[in-house]
Amino acid sequence: MSDKKYIPRPLYFNKIEPFIGSGLIKVLTGQRRVGKSYVLLQVMDEIRKRDPEAVIISINKEDFRFDSIKNHTHLMEYLQVHRSCKGHHYLFIDEVQDIAGFEVALRSLLSVDDWDIYITGSNATLLSGELATYLSGRYIQIPVHALSYSEFIQFHQLPDSVETLMKYIRWGGMPHLIHLPKEDAVIFEYLRNIHNTIVLRDIVERFNIRNVRFLQDLIHYLADITGSVLSAKRISDYLKSQRINLSPKLVLEYLTYLESVYLIDRVKRSEIEGRKIFEIGEKFYFEDIGMRHAIVPYMQKDIGKVLENLVYHQLVVNSNQVFVGKHGDVEIDFVAIKNDIKMYVQVAYLITDELTHEREFGNLLSIPDNCRKMVVSMDETAEGNYKGIEHVSIRNFLTEVL
Repeated sequence: MSDKKYIPRPLYFNKIEPFIGSGLIKVLTGQRRVGKSYVLLQVMDEIRKRDPEAVIISINKEDFRFDSIKNHTHLMEYLQVHRSCKGHHYLFIDEVQDIAGFEVALRSLLSVDDWDIYITGSNATLLSGELATYLSGRYIQIPVHALSYSEFIQFHQLPDSVETLMKYIRWGGMPHLIHLPKEDAVIFEYLRNIHNTIVLRDIVERFNIRNVRFLQDLIHYLADITGSVLSAKRISDYLKSQRINLSPKLVLEYLTYLESVYLIDRVKRSEIEGRKIFEIGEKFYFEDIGMRHAIVPYMQKDIGKVLENLVYHQLVVNSNQVFVGKHGDVEIDFVAIKNDIKMYVQVAYLITDELTHEREFGNLLSIPDNCRKMVVSMDETAEGNYKGIEHVSIRNFLTEVL
């Protein structure tokens, strides 16, 4: 067993398990500190059970002991020293993008039958480019996300209750929170430190950003209007109104950087019937809602956009492809597609009057197909359906496998 204690995350382990011992590189991607390393520990323990003679070599580029491994040559030299003359070899590399030319070494190792390779990375641009170029068809990617609400309950050993949900809404799902005092000041200091590491190390240094203030202003704006339909021009115009001169072209570049480190997700709009993808007007959601609150403190008036972010997170955790739906003049919050099965989701804080009921249910009723449709709200008594459209409480939605 691993020396480090961890809580198993079967959602991700079960996706990796069928490929243990295969000739494919297993690539775990996701924002820093979402728990990729601990999923690898779970895989290592499974390998030790299956193969007591396994030669496991683990490299963590966030550990100073491995600082000397700076490029693919250093990596190959390290492996040559630590490999064994017998037994099957298993290689685990954490934050592989910090090794220059890593893909060259991995391609070489793939030509040797006794290497089974697992890597993690927190930069989508580097991983997708290098792996697609050098290792096309030779790897599988498993996105790892911040804790879902169900995992939050398990990690924090709390009951499924309104009080627990409010803690999840406020603090988010970064796994390390279980080791911290349950005090806002401590938790948000930790989350701000993660945010600063992502911004300064993964974006500013890697992409040679000169005006850090502009980048921070952009992130703050995205946090403030989470879930609104935006375009680069609209963002640029707003920033100019605040005397921050950032061109639409530069806004697009910065948005790409933020996506590449998994801080935010860009959700495109799609025409429901024609499947046309609109190039203008997208929504942005944070990988972890607690990280959003570390940038813009949570207030009750933000509950609508926070609920949208949580619903989006639950959909992608369950491997759905997600769009914002457009049906004529009507907008559907989310169109989720999984295994060619489509589902429509509207999100509302509370259905308190006829006008809100007509808007949320009416939008879904206007879609002329028989796919699953639901309205998700904070109403704890939400149940049943209206003309075939489900009304589901956010707490039940977040514990459902979709």
